[in-house]
Amino acid sequence: TYPLAHNPVTSFYVSGPVRFPGGLRLYRRYEELTQWEAYVTKYFPDRKIPMATKARNRLHQEVDPVLLQDPEFRARQAQFHTKIALAIELVEAAIRSKVPFGVVVFDAWYLAEDLVQVLARRRKDWISLLKKNRGLETASFQLRDANGWTMKLPGPHIAVAELVPLIPANAYRPVNVGEHTYWCFTLAVRIPTLGKVRIVVSFEHETLTGRHVVLVTNRVDWSAAKIIGLYLQRWPTETFYQDSKGQLGFNEYRMRSAEAIGKHWCLVFVAYSLLHLTCLPTVPGRTQGLIQTIGDACRQQGRALLQKLLLFVHEQLSHGATAEHVFGQLFAKQRGMVLV
Repeated sequence: TYPLAHNPVTSFYVSGPVRFPGGLRLYRRYEELTQWEAYVTKYFPDRKIPMATKARNRLHQEVDPVLLQDPEFRARQAQFHTKIALAIELVEAAIRSKVPFGVVVFDAWYLAEDLVQVLARRRKDWISLLKKNRGLETASFQLRDANGWTMKLPGPHIAVAELVPLIPANAYRPVNVGEHTYWCFTLAVRIPTLGKVRIVVSFEHETLTGRHVVLVTNRVDWSAAKIIGLYLQRWPTETFYQDSKGQLGFNEYRMRSAEAIGKHWCLVFVAYSLLHLTCLPTVPGRTQGLIQTIGDACRQQGRALLQKLLLFVHEQLSHGATAEHVFGQLFAKQRGMVLV
């Protein structure tokens, strides 16, 4: 009746055409990991657990101090890690493994003070999407209207969604990244908990209509073209998930224990990495583009496996083996037998 889903937090390495999954952590929701509802029922049998988020959060504040007095519940809570904490673990693991990276890109979900502080301490640059409701300190920048006059902005903070409509059309500039042209406005600002940063407002069309994105980075000296170009290197992460699910069975398993799930995921990571080696260009000095896709590589390996199977059967039959004996060798594992 209820779908069983698992949420991996992963790191991914990109350098030109070289792309490899780096590490993974299994995220488990607080209430699922701690079995929170069961403990609420145990200590507050008359309380109805609401489904609405705000009401549920209020109940958390009321009952959690009591639940934490239970040693078993306290031990379960100690195992909980937020997605931000898991992301920090992946960064630290990559550094310990001496992965040669200097820039970390991530979506707006991971743009948190804790992660940014770790990256600053580790002297790593970062680029992220910026949520539209994020507040900017108005005292940290000046915005000019179409005539060049400085605008007076209300309040000490202004949300990104409120700032974008105020930017005059003549402030946007065409920015070429590869074969694409984006229309961008860039500004150095201060954001609470993040400090001094540079934001880039980017539209796909010169008319400044339709979808737009806002990027943010700690590097206030970078151009809009460099910021966009580096953030676009996050796209291979999306294609990795597509390939690993569509070709390698990343989500096709029936295990429930975290250890078994982790083993399956690691095998998929290894398979993807080995297949990716066959996709890299073989011409010395070529640093862009892949010679084939992961799907092509999978089909190539499938054909090679089938060829070896046919040759094996032909060889066995040529040396006088019966069909029953050949089938016995092929299906020995299913039957629990070992043939010599």
